[in-house]
Amino acid sequence: MPPSPNPTVFVVDDDAPVQKAVSRLLRSAGFAVAVFASPREFLAQYDPRMPGCLVLDLAMPGFNGLQLQTTLGEKGCTLPIIFLTGHGDVSKSVQAMKRGAFDFLIKPVNAKSLLPAIHAAIEKDAVTRREHAKLSEICARLDTLTTRERKVLEHVVAGKLNRQIASELGVTEATIKVHRAHVMAKMKVEAIADLVRLAELCGIRESSE
Repeated sequence: MPPSPNPTVFVVDDDAPVQKAVSRLLRSAGFAVAVFASPREFLAQYDPRMPGCLVLDLAMPGFNGLQLQTTLGEKGCTLPIIFLTGHGDVSKSVQAMKRGAFDFLIKPVNAKSLLPAIHAAIEKDAVTRREHAKLSEICARLDTLTTRERKVLEHVVAGKLNRQIASELGVTEATIKVHRAHVMAKMKVEAIADLVRLAELCGIRESSE
């Protein structure tokens, strides 16, 4: 299953008639659809780089929908999940929502409820992927800093003044100013507040010293 820039709706359900009905509905609405008969089959083929959302049957024999949700979460997968559930599975649906499910719909599902949920889930996935890409780019800038520049950045994030940083690192204040200028340039910011915000996005909150 090669990566694709176009969002795909992944349908995982062990009930063949449900697979057929849901996939037909989604394709008629213009969505790309990939159908799987079990969570294990999905896991064996899914590429996390593929955008879209997951329409997942909650109750399946063996490895069920909740277990797949847990497994994807452990892998760091943020693919939005729309659960399909029977009337008797409300308590499990609540569990799924608490674990981060995007939505759950009662079977038999229809176009009026499913299509808006699909559109919203795909948009959420797109937003999440844009945010991740932005964070990766910011952290890549961080990786260009030298060891000393990184140390200066940590002290700046901790709110320390140039003279304080110079004293703690055993260099002149002028040297610290040069390092700060290099850090600002490499991180592509002009204001200290923006530098601190980007650093905190990458997990830098205070100096390690």
